[in-house]
Amino acid sequence: MDAVLEDPVAPAGAATRLAAFIDAHPRLFVLTGAGISTASGIPDYRNRDGGWKRTPPITLQVFVGDALARSRYWARSLVGWRRFGVARPNAAHHALAALERRGRVALLVTQNVDGLHEAAGHEAVVDLHGRLDRVRCLGCERRLPRAQFQRELERRNPDWLAVDALDAPDGDADLEGLAFERFVVPDCADCGGLLKPDVVFFGENVPRERFERATQALEEADAMLVVGSSLMVYSGYRFARAAAQARKPIAALNLGRTRADELLSLKIEADCAAVLGAL
Repeated sequence: MDAVLEDPVAPAGAATRLAAFIDAHPRLFVLTGAGISTASGIPDYRNRDGGWKRTPPITLQVFVGDALARSRYWARSLVGWRRFGVARPNAAHHALAALERRGRVALLVTQNVDGLHEAAGHEAVVDLHGRLDRVRCLGCERRLPRAQFQRELERRNPDWLAVDALDAPDGDADLEGLAFERFVVPDCADCGGLLKPDVVFFGENVPRERFERATQALEEADAMLVVGSSLMVYSGYRFARAAAQARKPIAALNLGRTRADELLSLKIEADCAAVLGAL
């Protein structure tokens, strides 16, 4: 497919183009990324060229194997969660939920871990990379709410309650130069195992059942809509490749380039919340 690349346009004009694509394809497979949540106050990872804006996220191997890195992660998370945990859906989340209620979305797959699609009322959602509002034990697989774990972190680290920093993506905070080795990270109360957020870190595989559910929905869909993702991470890009191989049209609403630009039937470079809100 030849990509139709649009220069940055006004929300109303962009919404008209996107509405025509949606009208022509009754059942959409929707994939969303960090760009859909920036209007909710959650920073994204990448610039308009698809490069990292900051140091790449922690890997599973480092989190498990380095106690100091693990303390640093949870200390930054303690600060970042205060605002991340109360983020609310924006117009883009609500617009996609409305499309689902009208029977136009076969499945929504999100690379985000913020749970905002569900908060907006979207029901058929695959959280490809998990949810940050849960914590998982790597030993016994016990899960507990992140809010409960936040209270335990605060109880064990009262000196950190006054610490603040700028928000970073996915509940992180730009916190450096502190004595992270003094930060106390509780272990699992049931088995003493390591606790990590219930999300897919770099170096981890997406659970097979999530991938299979998404793949089946893509096969049954008429077209694919990408919202707020550069598709630089393969876990999302592979769905665009599969759609192209199946000759399904792909539209992307994203500020900046995507890894799949050459596969797109329509590309609109505009703000996700503004365009979907107008739609």
